[in-house]
Amino acid sequence: MKYQIILAASLLLSACNNDKTVEVGAEGMNAAANAASDATANPAIDNPNVVSENEAPNPNAPVMKFAESEFDFGDIKPNSSVRHTFTFTNTGKSPLLIEDATSSCGCTTPSWTKEPVAPGAQGTMEVQFDSRGKQGIVSKQVAVRANTQPNITTILIKGNILTDPANSAASTF
Repeated sequence: MKYQIILAASLLLSACNNDKTVEVGAEGMNAAANAASDATANPAIDNPNVVSENEAPNPNAPVMKFAESEFDFGDIKPNSSVRHTFTFTNTGKSPLLIEDATSSCGCTTPSWTKEPVAPGAQGTMEVQFDSRGKQGIVSKQVAVRANTQPNITTILIKGNILTDPANSAASTF
């Protein structure tokens, strides 16, 4: 395998002679390279999720501004479910649309405003946490994907799940 790689590399290097003229039929072999150089010279693909360093952000983009980006439930009873509603405002100049919200754990479930949020209007992101099978200090993130720049905003919930008295009573014997 090692020798095959060396052989392939040496064939490629020996074939690279820029002084030769293009032979008939060689255009097909060079078509991908030519297309790639044309694409870098004149990019035709516009990916809104990738902002280059020299590109200015869209001044008309929606902006998601949460009233609070973190919520502490404090002590949480074992085997219980708690929820908190985060409120956000669109401080941008165009309607804000949440595409998706994902949590860092299956025990955390987000639900959100589905219709577009007009500039200056408010929306909500409700996060429900299920403490079943969990104990101690927890911290869970929810990544909110929207048509904003950047397109992902992260909010956080945390709390301290108390010890289940049923489990602690059995361990004292």
